[in-house]
Amino acid sequence: MSLAPIDMTDVVFDLAGDSLPATYPFALWTELTQIEPALANDDRIAVLPLRTAESDTLHLLPKRAKLVLRLPQELASVALGLAGSQLDVAGNTLTLGAGKLRPLQSYPTLHAHLVAATGDEAVFMDEVLARLAELGIQAQIICGRQGQLSDGQQTISGFSLVLHDLKPESSLMLQCAGMGAARRYGCGVFVPYKVISSLE
Repeated sequence: MSLAPIDMTDVVFDLAGDSLPATYPFALWTELTQIEPALANDDRIAVLPLRTAESDTLHLLPKRAKLVLRLPQELASVALGLAGSQLDVAGNTLTLGAGKLRPLQSYPTLHAHLVAATGDEAVFMDEVLARLAELGIQAQIICGRQGQLSDGQQTISGFSLVLHDLKPESSLMLQCAGMGAARRYGCGVFVPYKVISSLE
């Protein structure tokens, strides 16, 4: 059963650090759950991909970097307990500043940088259509490039995805429900699509 939009919220932390390896999502999740073990066993929790500048194998953090967790409302107070923590992410130090709640807002166009998939593009699109039908969501779909996230031990393959012409309630539902597995590693997490900044 899908969650209603009001059941989920974003918790946003100020973030201080210099850089992270491209494989950071795995180590970041491990570190977060070592500090707050109560987060470890809830598959609804998502860690939004960090907004970084990529340089070969490194992700450079901007001065105003934020760490955003999307999780059920009842876990918000647990997540806020991470404020002030110092994280060791694959040998790189990150410091979490103050945390605050940020209610989800509807946007007509949403983007996920990587939705986990086990098949080719045709199989993936069938799975996307089935998931949208399950949620009762209608949208225009653009399948992006195939991508992969790996730390040498775990590998997640999939595709980027853009959905547009979303109704407000559908936009909120999709942000709450996500799509596919590995949300804790930033997969299948939908955020507003910045058309201009996303052009290559």
